This record gives sequence, structure tokens and C-alpha cells, in this order.
Amino acid sequence: MHLLPIFEVAGSVVTALKQCPQVLLHAPTGAGKSTALPLYLLQQNIFDGKIILLEPRRIAAKSIAYRLASQLNEEVGKTVGYRMRAESKVSQQTRLEVITEGVLTRMLQQDPELTGVSLVILDEFHERSLQADLALALLLDVQSGLRDDLRLLVMSATLDNQKLTSLLPDAPMISSEGRSYPVSRHYYPIQSHLPFEQEVATMARRLLTQETGSLLVFLPGSAEIIRVAQLLADKVDKHTLIFPLYGALSLAQQQQAIEPVEKGYRKVVLATNIAETSLTIEGIRLVLDSTIEKRAQFDLKSGVTSLLRQRISQASQTQRAGRAGRLEAGICWHLISQEQAERGATHQVPEILSSDLSSLWLSILQWGCRDINQLSWLDTPTPAAINAAKTLLQRLGAIDNQGGLTSRGVRMAQWGIDPRLAAILDYASEKSEHHLATAARLCAILEQPPRDREINLEWLIQQKNHQWSQREKQLLQQCKGQCRPELLASLLSVGFADRIAKNRDNQGRFRLANGQGAMMDNTQPMSQSPWILAPLLLQNAHYADVRILLALPIDINEVSSIFPELIQDNTTVEWDEKRGTLLAWQQRQLGQLTVSQMPLDKPNKAQMQTALLNWLRKQGLSALPLSEESKQLFIRLALAQKWCPEANLPVLNEAVLLDSLELWLQPELGDTQSLKALLQMDINGIIKNQLTWHEQQLLQELFPTHYIAPTGTKVMIRYDLDNPPIIAIRIQEVYGEKQSPIVAKGQLPVVMELLSPAMRPIQKTQDLATFWAGSYTQVQKEMKGRYPKHLWPDSPATTAPTRRVKKWS
Repeated sequence: MHLLPIFEVAGSVVTALKQCPQVLLHAPTGAGKSTALPLYLLQQNIFDGKIILLEPRRIAAKSIAYRLASQLNEEVGKTVGYRMRAESKVSQQTRLEVITEGVLTRMLQQDPELTGVSLVILDEFHERSLQADLALALLLDVQSGLRDDLRLLVMSATLDNQKLTSLLPDAPMISSEGRSYPVSRHYYPIQSHLPFEQEVATMARRLLTQETGSLLVFLPGSAEIIRVAQLLADKVDKHTLIFPLYGALSLAQQQQAIEPVEKGYRKVVLATNIAETSLTIEGIRLVLDSTIEKRAQFDLKSGVTSLLRQRISQASQTQRAGRAGRLEAGICWHLISQEQAERGATHQVPEILSSDLSSLWLSILQWGCRDINQLSWLDTPTPAAINAAKTLLQRLGAIDNQGGLTSRGVRMAQWGIDPRLAAILDYASEKSEHHLATAARLCAILEQPPRDREINLEWLIQQKNHQWSQREKQLLQQCKGQCRPELLASLLSVGFADRIAKNRDNQGRFRLANGQGAMMDNTQPMSQSPWILAPLLLQNAHYADVRILLALPIDINEVSSIFPELIQDNTTVEWDEKRGTLLAWQQRQLGQLTVSQMPLDKPNKAQMQTALLNWLRKQGLSALPLSEESKQLFIRLALAQKWCPEANLPVLNEAVLLDSLELWLQPELGDTQSLKALLQMDINGIIKNQLTWHEQQLLQELFPTHYIAPTGTKVMIRYDLDNPPIIAIRIQEVYGEKQSPIVAKGQLPVVMELLSPAMRPIQKTQDLATFWAGSYTQVQKEMKGRYPKHLWPDSPATTAPTRRVKKWS
């Protein structure tokens, strides 16, 4: 063990930890940073308290704990233990605890001082998981305010040195060599027009035929793993065993994939990027890298997380290849051209920049922060992502209008689970033991949904499945209640009201309460249900509608009676083409879905005006007689934001006006109650008056509506968001002008479209002086012949302008 490369720098790590609060360790694959260094640090007796080793994945945490304990000839749970969601083995003797990232966050929230802990090691930090970034931010906060004696060791195979050293400028960087045998890397692009899994299986068989040893195949996800396993099953000999390895498998199933096989056998492990780091898969000499992965990408607009298939980063390619050189010289085939491989991103995008941040924000509020910048981040989350998280948490009742945690939010944070599921559990715990028992099983299913085609939650929740039982028991908290399927609709409505959906066509197409389209296979019996609730959705890059993965048929009247706050009563209006009039309706709305409606025979003025505004919001401002002047006003104000932001002119456009109809249009309606009367109003004047007199004058000064020619002719300036402003004027009227007009305080020249006497374009220029001195000569020659009665002077820059034909003697 002491031959591992990590021991060449272990002494330096100890010295650095004695002197510095944070230490960075760069140790490539095979160095022993996870399986040897933690024990070495423990045996140096430099810390009075525990050492916490943080691992990004459950299988890695458990595997490393067993390996560390075996080196001490002890059982796990004595000196070395592990702790993860739903499973732990620790005791009073435990001094080195291997834990998963979410566990550390909960430990910090319960005891911010981390009493009894001297060192926290963040392993495989280059993976930049959301929980690892949060853990680092919280630990740095603890060090700065509560525990200046707490030590932090950040270690990884491929550290992002620039960001880490910028965040931790005083932390020493220690580098270790890796212990790996040479790996011969080859690049074989596969045929894109052939089925992906078939091509991978073909290459796997070829590599197995040509080389000895066990094979690790990297694939994007479980669906591809299952299909490749089926393709290989009948094509390999009886001494080759096939094992899947992905996150949704039980720990026991994952363990089978990483354990050695009997002598005389070799194995093929079909894995996602779970096998890139941390895990040592026994016997691997060959790696087949599909170079494709699935990454979660949260869509702020739909609120749905999609799994995007994408090329892996160059760092991941290196990590994958390194799996082949752990025990002997190995071979890696990358299924991509070398040119494509070298054009890939250097590192993957951190989860904190691409994930749903509702859980993160709940943790931050629980920590006592209201501003994201109160903590130190390697990558600060975007304001849009934080706002989306706040919106969801407010809808769940976790935060109040001021952004602080409510009593429900405090309880939700203590569950240590996705906020939507925490809201369900909190609601259930206050209702009855039957509610809690049902919620526990529901949350266990939603955390680890089945991989088959069954999408009906009502059927699933009645099945006995060991896959969920352990998690269900943990969430039950000694509850004696019984699981009751009839409670599902109310429980799901607490966490997923925005995913209540209404049938659109009885062909599997639905519309969610947030307006997003959703779909399921039309062979599903549920495709005929009038209303469903779909808690599990998947965004598909090839379709506008999201795919429904799990759903429950619901009685919308039952849901609305239990949660009347979900329903809004609105008066809406629609145009009846046959009658040529507006019809008003009293509607009950759930988000953007109509639950029920009835006509209003005699709506009052307020109802009719509200209906008119709703109709206008739906139709858009184009339904009104909007003048060209108003359209130009919007463009001029947008240009003012771009070119003259210091003027502080207001933003005014169709979207802004539609969002604020009640503020600017409703006060002007007076007795208006019909569409005809609305269309006869001076809408353009009302819009113009949204600017004060001073703002109108300032805008006119910066972006005038007209150009006054030397002859006194008033010519409209046409503005455009993407092109320079332009005027069209007869060339004779600008004789004597030395330069083109310029707007925006001299920053934006106006294009002059010079016209012939017949008002036809003859030249465009933004530099009139250059035109007079240059190409005007050619224009003069041509125009003299065509319009001999008009003035075509040799020196237009010094000639007086005119509207007339020249005088003949």
C-alpha cells in the first residue's frame, strides 16, 4: 500500500493541513487519494476529532468504506464507517466516516460547528455536483465564522485550478502522480445513420475478440445499457459475464458489477459516467467509450428538467481512458474521431449552472442567508435560476412574500429531500398517519421511479416492491398508518399543482396548468382521462411537449374542493364571429386551465372591462389600431436603452403594456364596455402619454421623429432595432448639407436614402460628405440625362438646396 504515489506527497499534505485551513490536492486516477490517504491522515494523530470523507455517489462511499476498513482488518462501522440516505454503519468508535454529499449538508444544518469533526475531505471535487458546491460554500462559511480550527482538504483527479485558486488564494496546491499503466487510446467514429446501441455492441464484440481482459463500456443512460446488454447477450461466450452499472440500481446490484469475477471468466460492465471516478472496477483492462452522456438541464420556462444527450468533455475522456490502466497496460477505444474529441469542451458545465436550484435555495435560507452573495461560490448561480427557485418555494408555502422561511419551510428543510416531496410529507404529517404512510411510499417511488413503461401511479403504489421499501420505512418515522391510494390526488396537489393537466384530444396530449404541453403514448388507458396529475416529466429536445413519465387520473372537482386556493374566478371574453359581438364568461381557472365556465347574461361594467382587458391580453396590441408612430415609439425607447442608458428613459413595448393593462388602460376606459368602443379610443395618445412631457422631450432630442431638410421639408426618420435609422428624401433637398444627420448624442449616423425627382432610390449613404466627393459624379452623369430639367450641380456640397426644377433663361 505504501508504494502508492500518494505517499510521496502525504507528508506535505499533513504539513499543509497543520498550517492552512484549506488545502488543494491534485491526484490523478490510481494515486490512492481515496483509498489510502484518509487512513494515513487518521494514523498521524494530528486531529482530535473525526475525519469526514465526502463522496459524490453512494456506491463509491460504501465501496471506499469497506476498502478502508479491510486495511485495518476491521468490520465497517468500527474505526471506519459510512453514512448515506437510508443506510449507515457507524458507532461510537468511528473516527473516519465516509458520507454522501447530501448527508454532509444535513449535518451542517443540524450542527453548524460540526462538533467533534476536525477535517472534511471533499473527494472527486472535479465532478462539481450541486451538493459539493453547496458543501464547500457552507464549510468556508463555518471556517470564517465558527471554526477557525476546522480543516478542509479538496481533492480531485482534474481540479479546476484557476477557479479554486481564485476562491482560495491562500490554499496550497499539492500535486501527486497517478499510478496507472500506459493506456493505448484509439479513435473510431461510428456510423451516425445506424442505430447507436447496435454500433456500440458491434465495437464491443470486436474489442473483446481482439483483446484479453474485462471490458468497461461507457453509455449515456440505463435505456442504452439495457439495449446493448440485450444485443450482447447472445453474442459473447459463456465465460463472459455482463453487468449493468447505473445510479437507479440497488447498491447490491451495483456491487455485483464492481466485484471480481471467478477465475476463468471475464466481464463486460455497461456503465454510465458513474464509473468515471471513485469506483475501482476489478479486472478492467479494456474501455469502450461511447463519448456520449446524459446531463440534466433545468428549463426555467417550463420548470422541467431534461436529460440532454451530449458529447463528454475532454477531462471525462481522459478519466474514462484511465479506467483501463489501473491494473496493467490497457486499451481504450473512443467512438469519435480524434478531431472531434479535441474540439470538445475542456470541462463539463457545473450542476449549479444547469440545475433546479429550489433545494439549494431552501438550504441557503435554512442556513440563515437571504442573499446568494453572502456565501462564497466557485460559480455563482444566475439570478434567473434563483428567482425560479424562489417562485416554486413560495408556491409550496416554504417562503413568505418577503422571501423568508415560513414555519412550513422550516419543517420542509428538515426532511432533507426535494422541496416538492418535502411539502407533501409535511402536509401528510399534519393530516393523519394514513396520509403519511401514503406520502412515504409516494415519495420513495418519485425519488426512484421504475424503468418500465408503466406510468400509472395508482397502480404502482399498490405494488410491493423492495426497491422502495427501505426508503419508505425511513420516511415513515414509525408511523402506523396504511397506504391509501385514494389520498394520492390530494398529496400530489400539494407538491405538483403546476402539473395538473387537462386532456386536449383523447390521444395522449394534455396541457399543464403552467401552459406547457405534455404527452403520453395514446395506447395508455390514461390518455382518455379528462384530468391527470403528472409529477414526473421529461423534456425531449425533439418535441415541444414534455413527455409524461408518471401520472395519476384525478377528479378535478375533488381537488378544487380540497384546495380551493388553487382556483381563481375570472371573467373572460371572446369574440363571436357569427354575432359580431363579445361574449363574457365567468370562468374557474386553475393556472392556465379552464375548470368550468358559464356565460354572463348581464355582466356589470367592471366585469366587462376586465373581460375586455383579458381579451386584449390574449390577442395582443395588434388587435388595436396601433399607429406607426406608436410602433416607432417602442423602437426609439428600446434604442435609448441601448445607446443612451444614462437618460433613464422607461422601457415601453408591447410586452410591458400587456402586463400592465390595469395600470394604464383601465383608468382610461370610462364607460367603455364593448369592443367597438375600445377600438374607437385614442389608444395611441394614451400610449404616448405613458411618458411624461419631460421624457417625451428628452426622447425627441435623442431620437427625433423627423429630419428637417434645408428646404424646410419634414421627413420621417424610420428606426429599426437591428439596422441604422433611415430617411428617404429627394437629393435636391439636401444640396449644401455637409454631413449626414446623427442621432443618439452623435453616436448613431442616419442612413440617407437619396431619391430621384420621381421619388425613386438612387443612393444610400451614412456619410454625405464622402458621397458628394465621390460617387455623386456617376449619379450626376446618369441623372442629368434622365431628368434634364432638374438641378445637378458640379459642387452639390456648396449648392443651395431646392424643391423646384432649375430656371431656364
